[in-house]
Parts: sequence; structure tokens; C-alpha cells
Amino acid sequence: MKKAVHSIPSLSLLFLLVISLRLETTVGEPRAKTVNISCGNQLEHNTTLFVPNFVATMENISDQMRTSGFGIAIVGSGPDTNFGLAQCYGDLSLLDCVLCYAEARTVLPQCFPHNGGRIFLDGCFMRAENYSFFEEYKGPGDMAICGNASRKSSRFQESAKQAILNAVAGAPDNNGYARAKVLVSGSVNESAYVLADCWRTLNKSSCRACLENASASVIGCLPWSEGRALNTGCFMRYSDVNFLNPEPSNGRSRGSIIAMVVAIVSSVAVVVVGATIGVYIWKHKKIQKKRRGINSRLELLNIAIADCSILDFTRTGSNDAVKMVKTLHDSSLNFKYSVLEKATGSFDNSNKLGQGGFGTVYKVTCLDMSYFCRYPYVLLDIQN
Repeated sequence: MKKAVHSIPSLSLLFLLVISLRLETTVGEPRAKTVNISCGNQLEHNTTLFVPNFVATMENISDQMRTSGFGIAIVGSGPDTNFGLAQCYGDLSLLDCVLCYAEARTVLPQCFPHNGGRIFLDGCFMRAENYSFFEEYKGPGDMAICGNASRKSSRFQESAKQAILNAVAGAPDNNGYARAKVLVSGSVNESAYVLADCWRTLNKSSCRACLENASASVIGCLPWSEGRALNTGCFMRYSDVNFLNPEPSNGRSRGSIIAMVVAIVSSVAVVVVGATIGVYIWKHKKIQKKRRGINSRLELLNIAIADCSILDFTRTGSNDAVKMVKTLHDSSLNFKYSVLEKATGSFDNSNKLGQGGFGTVYKVTCLDMSYFCRYPYVLLDIQN
């Protein structure tokens, strides 16, 4: 006899189910590519003091970057004092910010033995000097770096200018940060993307002045598809490619939203697994119980057949009893109620031979062409 197999959905299938629930997310990019590094012209005063001060400044800023994406530090005194500032651009997550800063602090020491330098990356900025520069917003090192991958149409140029103006207008009132996107006229999927960021040590007026200078500089990169303004107090970039990291919705970070969705889906998966296992165990126990009942009834019948004090084997003999047991094991003895009633004389007590927990044993009357004509002495009547 073939046994029915009850399968439990494997965890791999559940993982496929989770994967099939598509989450509309975009992976963040730390943009740790170096755009420009420039070093000061003045040499450090005392190496034994400058190096420990510089290292301490970097460590101090590092602690702040992990929590706010911005940090300043002042370590030492006199000509060997080290002033440091680092900031990630506004669209970076804290994790991406830490990665970008780690790259910046690795590259900036290349300026040694000069006592100052600045580095612009596509995702963050860092500067170190031996004087306080925190309120500076313009200087002789301000520049624009233009990409020369492709020349864009006049329509794109107009869209890029509009996006730049929008960013300049919005950043001073938004903690120095703004992003903009303007669709190119007559195009379905082409836009101009802009990011603008002032250092947080600047006030609104200084930030606005810095961004105005930066915008005038970076617009000079048109008609090229990309341009960056690297100014003393701010950074600006435009491109025909969406380089901006997605902003979280409803004030929640992208990571927390993903974690929440994954937690919910995982909880549902656990409940489904638990319910499936519960149903499987219940069905398995039910089947085992039925099997035990059938086996017990067959055993009772075998005992009844083997008990010579109850059965008369003068006609059947022991060999017939053995054959009967085998037949009962190999056959499905299902009779209509009317047949059983007639064979037992309506279950007359005079035909009752014995009774147990699984049913009653009756002596039966041979019916024409029936099974009872061969074994006319005993019948196990299963209750109900």
C-alpha cells in the first residue's frame, strides 16, 4: 500500500516568497571618489607636535561624523595648532558618510609636511589648517571642474541652469543643503540633477554668497554634461545622471524602512511555518490513531479466531483459522448494515459470543453466496 506523503514547505520556498515581495528601494552610494586635493604652501612648524595634533583632530572629527555627518576639532596651541573640519553632503546616510570620511582622512595626510590642505570627494569634504578658517566662504583656490563626456543640447542647458538656481535659492534656508531636479523640455526621461551644500559653520548670508559664486562658476561648464564647483565654503554639482541618493520618506531613514518591512515579512513567515508544522503534526497523529485502531481491531479478531473456547473449529479446522486471519489482513471486509443484521439475526443476544472495547463477536448464519458460508461461526461487529 502506498503511503500518503505530507510535505512541509521548506525555508528555501519561504525565502523565495520573501524575495518575490519586491521592495522599491535604491542602494545608497558613499561617492568616495576623490575629485580634487590641494595642499597649503606652508610647512609644518614642529613635526613632533604637528603629527600627534593632526591625528587627534582626525579622531575627534571621526566621532562626530558617525553621529551627525559633520565635525570640527581644534587640537594644540601656537603654530602647531590643528584646525579641522569635515562634512558629508546632505543626501548621504550616516553609514555612507563614515565610508566617505574614512577615504578622505586616508588621502589628506599626503599633504604632509605642509601644515594645511583640503580634499573634495563626490560625497564629502575635509580641510585642515593651522588657523581658524571655519567662517571662510571664498578664496583663491575656488575652482570649477567640468566633465567632458558629452555635449548637451540647449534644452538640457536651460534645465540645468534652472535646477542650479533652485538649489541656490533653497539651500540657505535648509541648513545649507539643497537638491534639485528639472525635467528637460520635450523629453520623457531626461533631467538635470543638482546638489548644493554649504559648510555648517557658515551663516545664511555667507552660504548664499558662496553658492552664488559657485553657481556662476559651474554654469561655465555647460554645455558639458557634468560640472562641479569646489569653493572654500561650499560644493555644487550638476549632471545629466541621477547621482543623488534617494531621500527617506515620512522622516524615516531608508535603512529603518527596509528593516521594518523585513521584520514584518519574517514574522509572517515564522507564523506560516508554525501553522504548517502544526497542521502536519495534527494530520500525522490522526492518521496514526486510525492505523492503531484498525490494527487493534484486527488483533481482537485474531484473538477471537484463535480462542478455541469460543469458536468451534470442527468444521473449519486450525488451517482454516489461519487462512481466515490472512484473508482478513489482505481483504477489505466492508458489509452493508442489512447484511450484518440478517446474518446475526438482528444482533440477537443468543448469537452474541463476546464483547470487548472494540466491538462485539457474533455467531452468524450462512447466507447464500456470502462470505459467511465459508466462515459461519464468527463476526467482529465494529461499534456504530
